[in-house]
Amino acid sequence: MNEPNKFSIRFLGAAGTVTGSKYLLRANGMSIMIDCGLFQGLKQLRELNWKELPVDVSAIDCVLLTHGHLDHVGYLPRLVKEGFKGKIYCTEPTADLAEIILKDSAKIQEEDAEQANYDGYSKHSPALPLYTVKDAELTIPLLHPVPDNQVIVLSEDIKFRYRRDAHIPGAAFIELDTKGKRIVFSGDLGRPHDAMLKPPERPEKADYLIVESTYGDRLHPKADTKELLYDIIMKSLGKHGPLLVPSFTVDRAQDFMYLIWQLKTESRIPDIPVYLDSPMGIDVSKLFLKYPEWQILKPDVFLDVFKNTRMVQSIEETRRLARKKMPMIIIAGSGMMNGGRIMQYLKEHLEDPRTTIIIPGYQAAGTRGRKLSEGETEIKMQGKYFKVKAEIVHIHTMSSHADQAEIIQWLSEIKNKPEKVFITHGEPHSSDALRLKIKDTYGWNCYLPQIFEELELEE
Repeated sequence: MNEPNKFSIRFLGAAGTVTGSKYLLRANGMSIMIDCGLFQGLKQLRELNWKELPVDVSAIDCVLLTHGHLDHVGYLPRLVKEGFKGKIYCTEPTADLAEIILKDSAKIQEEDAEQANYDGYSKHSPALPLYTVKDAELTIPLLHPVPDNQVIVLSEDIKFRYRRDAHIPGAAFIELDTKGKRIVFSGDLGRPHDAMLKPPERPEKADYLIVESTYGDRLHPKADTKELLYDIIMKSLGKHGPLLVPSFTVDRAQDFMYLIWQLKTESRIPDIPVYLDSPMGIDVSKLFLKYPEWQILKPDVFLDVFKNTRMVQSIEETRRLARKKMPMIIIAGSGMMNGGRIMQYLKEHLEDPRTTIIIPGYQAAGTRGRKLSEGETEIKMQGKYFKVKAEIVHIHTMSSHADQAEIIQWLSEIKNKPEKVFITHGEPHSSDALRLKIKDTYGWNCYLPQIFEELELEE
């Protein structure tokens, strides 16, 4: 039950970890959830997805989404299943992305459960999906898209607006006003010089600030991504094997497609076949054409990029393509290699030294991508072990998350001194490094919340 005088925030995810974003704000008799993501990576985190939230879900009035990534929206069908019936506010591109991602997530979970039951590698009998396609379809009508930079009134005493943050199309930070205070939720912060997205806006006031810290302990390399990719492609061609790009299908896949198109247009690489093997990635790519106002590139450029990329739809086509050993570039989900079409290619090519695999960005602890990036020589997939003989290469310049300096810059226009800064969405050392940097730069009071911790806010 909501307490009329309660003014607090509870960290139901993305506290002490970089995944499972969920915050519950209580103010003026309302309960508002900000983001509703799945935990990914480590088993002990993934197991949290199966546990009921330690709050009365039916008493949550609404959800505000910052953007459409799975670790920010993927728990929504479970929330609805547990009794949530309110509106799910988001920007217009986020509504479209969430529909695509939730249906895809549900389908993958159903397929994974079916495969586990067929092969008998699950400890559960029978293995079940976390939620079904039907659960996802019951969630989608609750999505309530609103324009960015427009004040939305939730009650007489609570209002909020979205402001763009350049992480992915539709991504925004939230400014929420209540009890005479402004609470700012950063969501995932993008970068000021993204190749496709307009630069992030910046907050001017924050009494309470919840800020992400994925890369709070480091600076992104200044190397030219296109040149790095050129070198990787040419070396891969010299080995006469495939180049596999496990990719996040929102923004990162499109970045790769664009860079490869540029290299071909400049006649720097031969016209080798490029495939996007992700039905979700194909649907997401269409959104880049639907929402040109969020982009820097013009729609006709995207059309040329898409024409250069062959779209793989069916799993049968994936299996046929995966068996080929010829030079080709395969962009496939998922980016951390914990599921999706990339698994089929890994099973066929991980043990082939002619194959090159790009690690394209942040890899959460416990994922196959993290294990490969740390040099493990054997990887388990669907109950079997595979030797790592393919060449593993890293591109550290393509992150869609701001680094430490870019986060500090994003904070630079806040005129007042926040009463408290909550640092979330990062592994402990990253969050603590950002805490020290903010303290040294601005003298602000920072705090690293723990999972499920609830903290009272001062009016």
